[in-house]
Amino acid sequence: MRLLLIRHGQTPSNLKHLLDTAAPGPGLTPLGQDQAAALPEALAGEKIDALYVSTLLRTQLTAAPLAAAKGLEPRVRDGIRELIAGDLEMRGDHEAATAYLDAAFAWSAGDTERRMPGGENGVEALGRFDAVVAEAAATGAETVAMVSHGAVIRMWVAARAVNVDVAYSASHPLGNTGVVVLEGSPEEGWRALLWEGRPLGPEGEAPEEDGGPAGEATVPAV
Repeated sequence: MRLLLIRHGQTPSNLKHLLDTAAPGPGLTPLGQDQAAALPEALAGEKIDALYVSTLLRTQLTAAPLAAAKGLEPRVRDGIRELIAGDLEMRGDHEAATAYLDAAFAWSAGDTERRMPGGENGVEALGRFDAVVAEAAATGAETVAMVSHGAVIRMWVAARAVNVDVAYSASHPLGNTGVVVLEGSPEEGWRALLWEGRPLGPEGEAPEEDGGPAGEATVPAV
């Protein structure tokens, strides 16, 4: 299966660098709306068979133009929502962002019992995302798109793709409407093909727009 993991468009909380992970969450900024409107053209070459979104409003708004262009009905699943910030919710300071991403990448590195302060642990976070990916794979769809969130995409790809480690995911930002393309299956594993349009391996320029802490580069303490 070909799996397209798409981060949502820019939100007001992204601009303020807030860890805003509660439901339903904010909508999109004008730039975020433009980013969503550009997705159909950006993915025109992809024959998408199924489209999934999270329970947070920003993913549903981001996916709407793509769904219309592809003639798809988005499937809403809580399992691909953003990593729950717990006690760090709505904080925008560097210390909170570092703690949040440190926990996320610790899960990718195998410390899945570690818990986000006041939130979920890695077993729960990986398990819920895995369940949606497994559901999509079981449909027999050849290409599936999931509009999700920056931290959970980076965490899951670093944990599940055989060619992406924590160092790569932590040091490579994922901008709003950035796409990570993978191929594989839950049984055979996953290999990442592209990270925001770049083949895996070479360094690229960080996106210029302000996408908030979930998409930022960091050096995790794991």
